[in-house]
Amino acid sequence: MRTPSSLTLDSLTRRFNDRAVVDAVSLTVPAGELLALVGASGSGKTTTLRIVAGYEVPDSGRVLIDNTDITGAPPQSRDFGMVFQHYALFPHLRVGENVAFGLEARGINKPDRIRRALDALTTVGLSNAADRTVQSLSGGEQQRVALARALVIEPRVLLLDEPLSNLDPTLRRDMRDELRAMLRRLGVTALFVTHDQEDAFAVADRIAVLAHGKLLQAGTPEELYDAPVSRAVAGFIGHAALIPAKCDGSRVSITIANTTHAFAAHGAARGDVIAVLRPDAMALAPSGAPRSWSGTVISRRFAGGHVAYQVKFDERTTVEVVSTDRRAAEGSTVSITIAREPVAVVAP
Repeated sequence: MRTPSSLTLDSLTRRFNDRAVVDAVSLTVPAGELLALVGASGSGKTTTLRIVAGYEVPDSGRVLIDNTDITGAPPQSRDFGMVFQHYALFPHLRVGENVAFGLEARGINKPDRIRRALDALTTVGLSNAADRTVQSLSGGEQQRVALARALVIEPRVLLLDEPLSNLDPTLRRDMRDELRAMLRRLGVTALFVTHDQEDAFAVADRIAVLAHGKLLQAGTPEELYDAPVSRAVAGFIGHAALIPAKCDGSRVSITIANTTHAFAAHGAARGDVIAVLRPDAMALAPSGAPRSWSGTVISRRFAGGHVAYQVKFDERTTVEVVSTDRRAAEGSTVSITIAREPVAVVAP
């Protein structure tokens, strides 16, 4: 692989019928970083990826590679590898021929094409698959062939569009770890689109959240989960109960069922705020424990190493609590406390 390149999106904007599908999005992906674009359907993430790849022309803004403006360059001259959602493998070509296809289009001679295709297949763990048909491959193997085809051209940046969406849940979990390990080993710069937060959390170094074409926040998975900058990010990333509260800048006072407790706060919001209560940041507590609230278990879901409890305090407030304590039954009364501080707070 060549030395990885940095990628910069500078105020990219794309409009369709006077609606900004991508709205002044600016991001930098340092060389060797894996960045995930996440968002609901219609958030603009796929259009952003297509602009970076050269398949869409922005109405304004720039795409830069190593600080060189490539906004007007055609896709074939950008030296980007692309893994499509449905892999786009050619069924009439053998695996090795699929991988070598991009090299042939670049005028690489046949002996070098064969050697580099075999090297790429070895990189993705398919060293003996060159002569197999595409139809004989499993979903995970097809995904790896598509990745090998993208890597064989030694791309400056690797682009991936929902790379794991076609895999069954078990294989998908395995491929998350495998994909991250592979990309980290190669040191490639990668930008990938996914609607699945678990994919993004498992693979990406950083995540950029888009909504209605706008960039809401970019940061590490931990930053987005523990310190969202807005209610929209808090509600989109992970699971959380969003509880009205008051904050003085360092302490947040949370009132549930007419009982108020104060905790250390994380966030710049003051006055009326929303406290972001994550299921894993709360815990079952002994009855009457300090800074706890009493509620009723309205449902419980066994999830192997833990149980997810839905606890209702009053008509307005229900939270989810993840606990290794399996003893609470549906209909029982439990005490809940916040076990991890500071509590993230965002503007209402």
